[in-house]
Amino acid sequence: MSHVVLIHPGCTDFDEQNRVQGSLEIPMNARGETQVRSVVDRLRQMDLEVIYTSPGEPARSTAEILGAELDVKVKEVDELRNLDQGLWEGLCVDEIRHKFPRVYRQWRESPRTICPPQGETVDEALERIERALSKPLKRKDVFGVVASEPLATLVRFVLSGSPPEMPDPIASCKGGISLEEFDTSRNGHFGPHPAASAVLAGRSAGATTAQGGRTR
Repeated sequence: MSHVVLIHPGCTDFDEQNRVQGSLEIPMNARGETQVRSVVDRLRQMDLEVIYTSPGEPARSTAEILGAELDVKVKEVDELRNLDQGLWEGLCVDEIRHKFPRVYRQWRESPRTICPPQGETVDEALERIERALSKPLKRKDVFGVVASEPLATLVRFVLSGSPPEMPDPIASCKGGISLEEFDTSRNGHFGPHPAASAVLAGRSAGATTAQGGRTR
């Protein structure tokens, strides 16, 4: 049995400004560090063996604080980097809505059909998440995964095997850090989950270019 805890990182100034962070390196602010330290006691009860984290901020700093407090090994995994949202990164949501109205509307309605300009698709991110988690799941470890939104939504999809509400373009931790637990013994399987695999199997072979990004 694998037991996994999905940990959202502490917040950044971009979160508080409602800006898209994506793959940008934005450090936690003071509020974010307080949020991280507030969940240490809850995590201590879960007996984590290892914490896997995105190599980017604020996930990495969140994992390092938790690892030090819990005396748990931290491993950076490049394939857990946050969703690359290209030219949307650094923009406020209202700016995206005005600069790329059609593509933004399609992102909200059907995110899997959209690639932000010079970014990556949801399906591309799902593929690398499955690769990153396949070995830990097979080893039946008890481990944590630190991931910012929108990647955290996709990690949840891979772990639960149930259709997700697809991610918003904003990386947000408003309201504090959430901890979500997944027990893979529920579906008796430790590899890529059927629902996630079905998404990947249904991918289009190519993509066309639209104003503000690629669409399918």
